[in-house]
Amino acid sequence: MSLDRSFLYKSRSAFQIQRDLMLESIIWILVMGFFCGQIARRLKAPALVGMVLVGILLGSQVGNVISPEVLDSAKSFRTIAVMVILMKAGLGLDREKLAQQGTVALRLGFLPAACEAIAIAVAAMWLLQFDFLTGLLLGCIIGAESPAVIVPAMLRLKSLGWGVKKGIPDAILTGSALSDVLLLLVFSLLLAFLSQGSAAGITLLGITLSPWQLLPFQIIIQIALGILIGWLTALLLVSLLTKQNWTQNAVQNSLVAASIALGLVVIAERIPVFSGYLAVMAMGFFLIEIDAPLARTLRGGFDSLWTIAEIILFVLLGASIQLNVLGNTLLVGLLVLLIGTLIGRSLGWYLSTLGSNWTNKEKLFLLPSNSAKATVQAAIGAIPLSQGIAGGETILAIAALSILVTAPLGAWAIPTFAPKLLEQGEVDPTKVAISGRPVFLAAVDDSPLSTDVLIKVADLARRSDGDVIALYVDNLDNKQAIALLQEKLQRFLSDIRYEFLILAGTVPEEIVRVAESRQVTDIVIGKRGHQTWEQVLVGSVSQAVLETSLIPVILVESRPE
Repeated sequence: MSLDRSFLYKSRSAFQIQRDLMLESIIWILVMGFFCGQIARRLKAPALVGMVLVGILLGSQVGNVISPEVLDSAKSFRTIAVMVILMKAGLGLDREKLAQQGTVALRLGFLPAACEAIAIAVAAMWLLQFDFLTGLLLGCIIGAESPAVIVPAMLRLKSLGWGVKKGIPDAILTGSALSDVLLLLVFSLLLAFLSQGSAAGITLLGITLSPWQLLPFQIIIQIALGILIGWLTALLLVSLLTKQNWTQNAVQNSLVAASIALGLVVIAERIPVFSGYLAVMAMGFFLIEIDAPLARTLRGGFDSLWTIAEIILFVLLGASIQLNVLGNTLLVGLLVLLIGTLIGRSLGWYLSTLGSNWTNKEKLFLLPSNSAKATVQAAIGAIPLSQGIAGGETILAIAALSILVTAPLGAWAIPTFAPKLLEQGEVDPTKVAISGRPVFLAAVDDSPLSTDVLIKVADLARRSDGDVIALYVDNLDNKQAIALLQEKLQRFLSDIRYEFLILAGTVPEEIVRVAESRQVTDIVIGKRGHQTWEQVLVGSVSQAVLETSLIPVILVESRPE
């Protein structure tokens, strides 16, 4: 009995050690990933550059800080992260703009990826002495576009208005998702050919179809079923969260939506008759059409989830890069990537936008916006090597090289060249998430009404985690009123970031000027109670601000004594 207890004690201790190592690894990933990402951002580089670099430093190649259990779970973490980013993409799509560029989006989903894969296959036959099928396998890995880089960048452009008039970000988002479906299907088929020597076909009504002949039908079925299942899931989600009220707040809404979306991806992996990732993106798209308020709530929730998922994704991506196999293939790998992008993908871009209303500058924007590699390459780059495919080590090295080169370049080039190549249009606030912290302007004076204004603005700021600018305009040096206002600010806004501005000038003009220059979200201003509406507004500060401000104005009526 004592031996059994000793064994149980030792086993439990080993389990505790393993658990502690995993927790330490997660702490290293989150803390170092966040701060190195912020350092990269302050150096005017994309945050993901810092995250990938810290992943390399923490990984087995250098620091060996991340536990093997966490590294073994990297595929699961990547799946969750890609689910989050594709849900964000679906929730950010604009149906009208997509319909406007529908044929371009469809062509972007097939032609650039197919042309790049074929160009890489030919280059690999010439430079690496691969046979055509092995070269095409490499082309399918490298040709896939990274949702982790492209989706946040396109959503950011939409929030700023770049290219929205013609729906360019929407076309790129949709094309990117479709191209990954195509390449992953061809990759699976090639892997079966190369690892088993052949792949079984199917016989229907006495007609035998080879896997290559079945491929177009597989692509159509996966896309069609993915869209259909996404629509049905959106209906289910609206029924659960809105009509039946199973949840009580936005956090619970996001939790249920994320769980269902992740379930679609897992089911699609086990029953590969539909594209799970496309279903997730379609679900987000249909949610906008079915229940726009719910979609807006979920958009904010998935933005918060992406803050964590992004760090885990790119740090583990960096940790998975095999530095020791890059050296021998560095130059030839770069040449393969250049041929694939500048010849293959460029031809696909030209064919995709042929006959469209895109200008030459907008077509040129596809070079920085549609070339980033990261997520798919990290997920499948090592599979040929693990399956014993000849040249698998070289394939893995070039996949890692494509991540190191194109992911940082794409993340930097998209925001850099968008203002130079795209036209800025009006932003549709129903299709984008609010970026940054909201700022509320509270117009205060020395009257008791200022107390009601501060109570209202404090409530707004707490609900949205916003900041407050308290503005007092007076041409007189009224030290007593200023001291009284400072006391009120400390009492009502003690847990809120606020700034107290004291200015001289015409009150309505200064309120509107400060609101516009500081880009506030709303102006909160008081109106006198116990009077008719006409009496309150005629000649009042409230009336003047309402007439001249383009920023929303919230009127606060004094409470009855």
